Amino acid sequence: MELDFNYSSVAGVVAAAELGGIPISRLVLNQQALQMEQSEESIYEHMRSNYRVMAECIEPGSNKNLRSTSGLTGGSAYKMRQVAESGTSLTGSFLSGALYRALAVSELNASMGRIVAAPTAGSCGILPAALLTMQTEKNIPERDCVMSLFTASAVGMVIANNASLAGAQGGCQAECGSAAAMAAAAIVELAGGTPHMVEHAIAIAIKNILGLVCDPVAGLVEIPCIKRNASGVAGAFVAAELALAGIESAIPADEVIWTMKKVGDAMSSSLKETAEGGLAATPTGRHLHEQVFGTAREPGNGCSGCGGCAS
Repeated sequence: MELDFNYSSVAGVVAAAELGGIPISRLVLNQQALQMEQSEESIYEHMRSNYRVMAECIEPGSNKNLRSTSGLTGGSAYKMRQVAESGTSLTGSFLSGALYRALAVSELNASMGRIVAAPTAGSCGILPAALLTMQTEKNIPERDCVMSLFTASAVGMVIANNASLAGAQGGCQAECGSAAAMAAAAIVELAGGTPHMVEHAIAIAIKNILGLVCDPVAGLVEIPCIKRNASGVAGAFVAAELALAGIESAIPADEVIWTMKKVGDAMSSSLKETAEGGLAATPTGRHLHEQVFGTAREPGNGCSGCGGCAS
């Protein structure tokens, strides 16, 4: 099979998959095995180990007594899980299940637990929550979920090549936005959607989070990052649902990614992980900084408040 494509565009990846009559995941797995001179099964097993680390985050991340080192966060996943499993959720066990899983992975990250950056630590809960919810609620086999990670990875590589995955460069749209797009792509494939539908899900997911700033309170990946992971997985399911219904994005995915890059470039540095603007600059945000570090947050002191950047 000829694998004449790269990760310079979503359209190129989709066209190659459609030409070969295979899912994007299969296309990526084949190509990676050839490029890395390894068997497809060994590449798959490596990805499966990542997926299992994701799955292993849920129980410890849902612990009632889990707290981050700063003391600012923890316990939200437990509360959401109680609601999801009690049958009292407004949205049912499917979406509420995705929400608690996203919170669990993110809170475990904030508590120095072992997570998979997907694509970053700040957005680590979105993709795992999407896939583990599909596996649990829709009885999708683990192998299919692992394969969908190759589809998600392809999306991440295209975004990395054309925009950014870093909040410090592109704002939270680059982190949670990219993760939502990756998750939406994986969901569509798991649900039996075509590569063409995957492309539209990517575009819709990013459009809905375009311009989101990165404004970590006290410079920590906790507030508002953790709850944005919950919103991100919800947005991924919205984008996937629309795409699977045959609803298309008027703006192609590659142009949406290009736009994300331009928006990130235009964004003030105070809104790109410096903790100098947005929610970090509110009175409560400054109070929480002082609560954690014992000193008032002063502009220019860097994201952790240690003063290292100023010196």
